[in-house]
Amino acid sequence: MISREDVANLAKLARIDMSDDELDHLASELSVILDAVARVQEVANSDVPPTSHPIPMTNVFRIDENRPSLSPEDALSGAPASEGQRFKVPQILGEE
Repeated sequence: MISREDVANLAKLARIDMSDDELDHLASELSVILDAVARVQEVANSDVPPTSHPIPMTNVFRIDENRPSLSPEDALSGAPASEGQRFKVPQILGEE
């Protein structure tokens, strides 16, 4: 059980100003949270392996393989301007 004084001490350590109503409300909220954590700890025995995800996950990435893609000419065919095998864009901010 978290007391109002415990919450006030934690707020002081965190340098958080709290009103009396906030201290009372947070004390009851933190007690509920601690009760929920205690219930989870009761279930988690040594025969339950720790997990990072509730269901088994497999690699969702595709295989990295070479595939046909656009040639530089095809990629640049719709560009308003090109230079060599690159897109040509207007100069900005007076850069050289």
